[in-house]
Amino acid sequence: MSTATYTVTGMTCGHCVSSVKEEIGKIDGVTSVDVDLASGAVKVESAAPVADADIVAAVDEAGYEVAV
Repeated sequence: MSTATYTVTGMTCGHCVSSVKEEIGKIDGVTSVDVDLASGAVKVESAAPVADADIVAAVDEAGYEVAV
């Protein structure tokens, strides 16, 4: 099991959270996505480590950005 936390910027509502969770959840191996709207923290759990580039691409697809 692997866990990684990212900070996503631009989310302002529950729909934003749902979009990010949905896109990241499509990545192979991802088992859980928890999003804290107030802080922008996104915790991703997966069976094996997921490439940061895959997470960034999924967040971008949802219309938001991963803070560097």
